[in-house]
Amino acid sequence: MTAVSVGSGTAAAAPAPPGSVIAVQDMPRELWIPGTGRAYRLTYVTADHWGAPATSTGAVYLPPGPAPEGGWPVVSYAHGTIGVSDQCAPSMTGPQAIESAYLQAWLARGYAVVATDYIGLGTPGVLPYLDGKAAAHSVIDMVRAARTIDAGVSPRWVAIGLSQGGHAALHTAHEATTYAPDLDYRGAVAIGAPSNLEQLFPFGGPGFPNLGLRGLTTFSLFAIVGLRSARPDLDLDSYLSPRGRELAGLAERLCSPELAPQVAGVQVGELFSRPLGDDKIRAALADYLGVPTGGYDRPLFIGHGTLDTVVPIVLTLKLVTDLQRSGSDVWFIAYPGAGHGESLGASSADSMAFVEPLIR
Repeated sequence: MTAVSVGSGTAAAAPAPPGSVIAVQDMPRELWIPGTGRAYRLTYVTADHWGAPATSTGAVYLPPGPAPEGGWPVVSYAHGTIGVSDQCAPSMTGPQAIESAYLQAWLARGYAVVATDYIGLGTPGVLPYLDGKAAAHSVIDMVRAARTIDAGVSPRWVAIGLSQGGHAALHTAHEATTYAPDLDYRGAVAIGAPSNLEQLFPFGGPGFPNLGLRGLTTFSLFAIVGLRSARPDLDLDSYLSPRGRELAGLAERLCSPELAPQVAGVQVGELFSRPLGDDKIRAALADYLGVPTGGYDRPLFIGHGTLDTVVPIVLTLKLVTDLQRSGSDVWFIAYPGAGHGESLGASSADSMAFVEPLIR
């Protein structure tokens, strides 16, 4: 293992800039994406929602052989929901199978793949789940960090994400050129991305109906504990029922596969003792969750499965309509018969057809 210092730790030390590498180690081979030539796990400096220094971990997967002239173009991948506990960090466990297969195709085409864990997932604190700005900073600074450790990594890059990561990719697309003008950002791909959640969460409260959405209670708990950590001033515990507080504690400790059976049969309404609809919570949710509907200066590709029972496609249709009205350069494809995770593989060829002309 090789460690890189970012400062003396004294109060007088200047903070390390975003993207600075704190530590790097070789990734165990059993965690490599198939087709990887070299792989590393990094700890690096980034920024939280408000721009304050934070740390994140992540993985770098490089194609085999020497880098081409100009370096390997970069896919900065934002992973889907896996949990908020440190033990869930993909750089420690490897990507989920469906994501590994998708990223393998990018490696085979000569892309470096970098994949953040996000702030708090493998570093101190709780992952601010669905905090768009914080996730965007982690995704962008992962590219900077990868370029620090390997000169073969190009400044040309795109952001890609599934589900939670699709939400992160959209926020990354909105922030990339202003946050990191030193990089050469070309566009973003968001698959199965949740949006318009800030319109729905304020309806949360006792008696919230069963909407038939797979994993809704699990995802709601992750969002609650993330917002609770990021905004302690909101006193979210006062909105939760005793059962809700108990399950929120479990959500902080368990990854998605372990939490799911613990909340089986629990309805979202059972989590709350009073509604979330007051002005203070509405404003916080809009700031924390809301996907911008304008202000994008590079092309977007948005894909969604028509049989998605985790993130209903109607939310994405509303987002795409708003993006088109704002004049954003957006390419949207619906995938008939595809569910939530299936949409990643279904969109692979279209994602590549979108990205290749932008980055080569």
